[in-house]
Amino acid sequence: MLSMSTNNLSYNDQGGSDSAVEVGQETTPTSSNAGAGFGLFSTNFKKNDDLKEMLESNKDSLKLDAMKRIIALIAKGKNASELFPAVVKNVASKNIELKKLVYVYLVRYAEEQQDLALLSISTFQRALKDPNQLIRASALRVLSSIRVPIIVPIMMLAIKEAASDMSPYVRKTSAHAIQKLYSLDPDQKEHLIEVIDKLLKDKSTLVAGSVVMAFEEVCPDRIDLIHKNYRKLCNLLVDVEEWGQVVIISMLTRYARTQFTSPWKEDGLFDENSETAFYESDEKKTKNGDEKKSYVMDPDHRLLLRNTKPLLQSRNTAVVVSVAQLYWHLAPKHEVGVITKSLVRLLRSHREVQYIVLQNIATMSIQRKGMFEPYMKSFYVRSTDATHIKSLKLEILTSLANEANISTILREFQTYVKSQDKQFAAGTIQAIGRCATNISEVTDTCLQGLVLLLSNRDETVVAESVVVIKKLLQTQPTQHSDIIKHMAKLFDNIAVPMARASILWLMGEYCERVPQIAPDVLRKMAKSFTSEEDIVKLQTVNLAAKLYLTNSKQTKLLTQYILNLGKYDQNYDIRDRTRFIRQLIVPNEKSGALGKYARRILLAPKPAPVLESTYKDRDRYQLGTLSHTINTKASGYLELSDWPAVAPDQSVRNVEVIEPVKEWAPSLGKTGKSKLSKSSDDKFYSDSGEEKEKASGSSSSDDSSSSSSSEESSSEAESDEEKSSSQSSEESDKSSSQSEKSSSESDSEQKKPQKKTVKDSDSDENGNVPKEASSSSAEETSSGSESGSDADSHSGTERKKKTKSKAKPKMEVKSTKEVSLLDLDDFTPTPMTRPKMSVLSPSLLGDLEGLSLSNISSTIQVSGPAFVPEKSHDLLHRMTGKGLSAQYQFPRQPCLYQPTMVSVQISLTNTSDHPLEQIHIGDRSPTGLNMHCFNTIECLLPEASVTVSLGVDFNDSTQAANFQLCTKEDQFSVSIQPAVGELFLPVTMTEQDFLKEQGKLLGMNESSATITMAAENTISQPISRQVATVANLGVVPSGQDDIHRFAGKTASSGAVVLVTVELREESTALITINTEKSVMGPMLLRDLKRALAQA
Repeated sequence: MLSMSTNNLSYNDQGGSDSAVEVGQETTPTSSNAGAGFGLFSTNFKKNDDLKEMLESNKDSLKLDAMKRIIALIAKGKNASELFPAVVKNVASKNIELKKLVYVYLVRYAEEQQDLALLSISTFQRALKDPNQLIRASALRVLSSIRVPIIVPIMMLAIKEAASDMSPYVRKTSAHAIQKLYSLDPDQKEHLIEVIDKLLKDKSTLVAGSVVMAFEEVCPDRIDLIHKNYRKLCNLLVDVEEWGQVVIISMLTRYARTQFTSPWKEDGLFDENSETAFYESDEKKTKNGDEKKSYVMDPDHRLLLRNTKPLLQSRNTAVVVSVAQLYWHLAPKHEVGVITKSLVRLLRSHREVQYIVLQNIATMSIQRKGMFEPYMKSFYVRSTDATHIKSLKLEILTSLANEANISTILREFQTYVKSQDKQFAAGTIQAIGRCATNISEVTDTCLQGLVLLLSNRDETVVAESVVVIKKLLQTQPTQHSDIIKHMAKLFDNIAVPMARASILWLMGEYCERVPQIAPDVLRKMAKSFTSEEDIVKLQTVNLAAKLYLTNSKQTKLLTQYILNLGKYDQNYDIRDRTRFIRQLIVPNEKSGALGKYARRILLAPKPAPVLESTYKDRDRYQLGTLSHTINTKASGYLELSDWPAVAPDQSVRNVEVIEPVKEWAPSLGKTGKSKLSKSSDDKFYSDSGEEKEKASGSSSSDDSSSSSSSEESSSEAESDEEKSSSQSSEESDKSSSQSEKSSSESDSEQKKPQKKTVKDSDSDENGNVPKEASSSSAEETSSGSESGSDADSHSGTERKKKTKSKAKPKMEVKSTKEVSLLDLDDFTPTPMTRPKMSVLSPSLLGDLEGLSLSNISSTIQVSGPAFVPEKSHDLLHRMTGKGLSAQYQFPRQPCLYQPTMVSVQISLTNTSDHPLEQIHIGDRSPTGLNMHCFNTIECLLPEASVTVSLGVDFNDSTQAANFQLCTKEDQFSVSIQPAVGELFLPVTMTEQDFLKEQGKLLGMNESSATITMAAENTISQPISRQVATVANLGVVPSGQDDIHRFAGKTASSGAVVLVTVELREESTALITINTEKSVMGPMLLRDLKRALAQA
C-alpha cells in the first residue's frame, strides 16, 4: 500500500498527499475517532503526545506509523501544526517512505511555520541532490512553500538546477515553483523568463502544461517565446494531461489571434446570417469569390485546428469547452459546427457543468442560431432542473426561435407557464414577449395568450403578463384598445406593485383611446393613494397629469387632490415629482415658459422598448472564462486581440531540422517495426503526419483509417452542413500539410501519384465533379454530395472505385456510417430542414396530440385540388437572363419525387437569337434546402419554350427558396416565393372529424377575425371559390347553410389546417383558422380577409 502511495507522486503534485491520506485513514486506530464530533470542545491537551513520542523514537516503523496518522488528521481537516518541530526533525531520515510523508506534511505547513522551516533549509538543499526524483521534487516544493524573501536567491538557484534535471517530474515541479517565486518577488521576472524559455523547449508532455501555466502567470505578453515552440505544442497537445491541455489551448487561442489573419473574410457566402450574400448582384459576387480565393489559411493555423479537434471527444469537460471556445474564436464560420454535438453531450453532466456549458451556448446561439437548432430538444426544460438551469435553457430556446419552429417552442412555453417555480414561470412569460417582438407573425397570438394568463390564479404570473403586455402594446397600441380596457377591469384584483404601475402607465399613455375608463381608474387610485407602493404613486401622479392635459373637465379636482397628497408624502422622490408636475401643468405667475410645452413633454410618443437577450453583450469576453460567466472583467483576465490586418512573418515559427531525424524514418521500415506504429507516431509528433500516413500504401490503409484523427470518424454521421464544411477543411488540410512538407523533400516521388489519384476523385468546393467522372457519380453529388467527403485515410484506389461505382441512395449511405464516440442516440438532431413523419419520436407525437399525419383518422385522406389558379409569377426576366426568361406556377398536385415537397412548374423560354446550352440549377440557399432539380436541358433553340417540374420542400415556411439558374456561360440568382396557401394539400373528412380535430387546436393554435364581406361573396359558391383561390384546401360537407368548412394539411410536416367561415348579419362573417403552425395561421387569415372582402 505504501509503495503505491509513493509511486503516485510521479503522476501529479498532489498524488502523494492523496495516497498518503488513504494510507493514514486505513491505518488510523478506530479509537482515535472517538469523540470526533466533540473535537472543538475537547479539553484533552495531551492528545498528540503519543504521536510526538512515536516521532522521537529510534524505530522507523513507529515514525512511519505516526506520519500516516498525522497525514490522516490533515486530510480530515484537523490542525496538526503543533507537531511541526517533531516532524521537521525527521526530514533527514534515511528511510525513503518516511521522508516522502515528512515532505507531504512540510508542504502543508511550511508557509505557516516559516521560522522552524528555515532551520532545516540546509537539509532541503541537500535533498535537491538526492538520487530519488520524488525526494528532489518534494524538496523543491517545500523550499518554494517557505514564503520568506530572504531565501529568494536559494529558491532561484534551486529552480534553475531543477529545470535542467534529468527527470521530467522534477522539471514539472520547477515550473510550478516559478509561479510561487514570482508572486513572492516580482523583481525576479527576467531571470524566471530565461527558465521558462528553457522549459518551453522541453519535449516532455509532463512538463508542457506546467510551463505554459508559468508562462501565463509570469509573462503572458511575451509571445516571442512561443514562436519556435508553437508547432511542437500543437503536436504534443493530445498527449498532455487534461488540465495542461486546457491551459495550452487557452494560450494558443490568444497567440493565434495575434499571428494569423481572420478566416472570417472567406465566409461571405457561407455566413448564415448574411442575407446579402444570396441577393447581391453578380458583380459583387465575383468580387467576393476573388476575395475568397485570395484568402489562404496559414498552415500553422490549420495545424492548430486539426490537432485540437480530436479533443472534442475528451472525457474532461473543461477540455471540451476549451476546444469549443478555440473553434468559436479561430475557425472559419462554416467549420464551427463541429463543436455543437460535443457541447450538447456535456448537458448530461452535473448541474455545475451544465450551467457553464449553457452559458456558452446561450452566447453562441445569439449569433449563430443554425448551429444549435437541430438539437433544440436537448434544451427542453426538465422538472428536475434547478431554476438557474431552467432560465438558461429558456434563454437558448428563445434565441433559437424562428418562423419554422416557433409553434413547437410556444407549445413548450405553455407548459412552462404552469410550473410551480414562480421565478421560472415569470421568465417564461418574458420569453414569450421576446418571441412576439422578434417574430412579427406570432405577435397577435402571443398577445392573446398573455391576455388569457391575466385570469390566472397566481398573482406572479398575472403581474409578469401585465408587464410584458405593456411592452408589446407599445409596438402597436392602435389595434389593442380592448386589451387596455380588459386590464383596467382586472386592476382591482392585481396586488403586485410593478403590475399596477404598468397598468397605470398604459392608461396614461393611451388615455385618449380609453377616455371613459382612465378617469375612473384615477378616482380609485385617489382613494388608495396613501397605502400604495412608491412606484405606483409615481405612476398615479403621471396619470393625473396626463388626464389633466387631455380631459381637464372630469379630472381637474382629482388631479389637484392627488398633487396635494403627493406634496406631503414621506418619499422625497414623490414630493419632487409632485412639485415639478404642479409647476408644469397648473399655470400661475411663477411658472415660466415651460408650461406651454407640457403636452409635448408628458405626451411625447415614446419608442417601443427592445426586448433583448441578457447574453447579447457577453461575447466581448472570451468564452469559457470566469469573466464571461460573471459578465464582469475578473482580475487576471487577458483579452483576445483583434485579428491583424496583415499576417506577421510566419518564418519565425520555422525550426531547424536536425539531420538524425531525417535518417530515422526510413530506418524504422528496415528494422521491421509495424507501419501502424510509425504512422501513429508521425501523426502526433510531426507536422506532416497526414502526408506520411497517406503514402503508407494500400496494405495499411485500413489500419491507418481506424487510427487517424477523429475528424474523419464521424464525417458520415454529421449533417449536410457539416459535410460541406469538412470537405472544405480537407482541402485546406491538404494545402497546409503540403506547405509544411515542402521543407523535407524525401519520398516526394512516391507521394505524387497518390495525391493525383485523390485529387481526381475529389469533388470541388461547390460539389461539382470533374468531367472525367461518370454520370452516376455526378448524379450522386447533385443529390447533396452525401458521399463526397470520405475519410482522408482511404487509399487512392478505394476512392477511384467509389467514384466509378453506382450512386447509392442516401438512406443506404447513412445505414453504413461509422460509430463515433459522439454519435449518441440521444443527440440525433431533429431534422429541422426536412421534417418527415417517419422521424417523429413517440414523445413528440404525444405532444402534437394527434395533429401529425400518422395520428389522423383513416377517413382523412388527400384529395385533388378544388381549384388550380392559372396565375404565373416571374422567375427570371428576359433582360436580366440575357435572353432566357422563366416563369413559375404552382400546379397544386402532390409531388412525385417526395411527398413532403411542393410541386412547382417552370416555363423556360429562349427570347434571344442564339441557342442556350446546358440549362440547369446550381447552388441553393439556405444550405439545407431540399430541392429536386430538373434534368439538364442540353439545348434550347431561339423562340423555343420548355416546361419542367421542380420539387421544393419549403419546410412549412414562406421563406423564399433561392437558387441559381445556370446556362453554359452565365449564372442567374432567382428565388421562388410561395404564398402560404400553396404549402397545403387538400384533404377530405367528415364534419364530425373536422369538429374533433378542431377541438384539439384551441387556445394559441386558433386565429380568428370578423370581416365585412363583399355582397357577391355571401353565398356558398363564391365563398368556396375565393377560399380555394387563396389556399389549396378541400371543402368539408357542412350541415348548416351559414357555416362553410375547409380542410387541408401542410405538405412538409402533415399538420392539419382547418378553416371555418361563419356568416352573420349585415354581410359580416367570422373567419376561424385552427392549426398548430402558429405562424401560418395568421398569415392565411390575412390573405382570406383580403380575398373575401373584395368583390
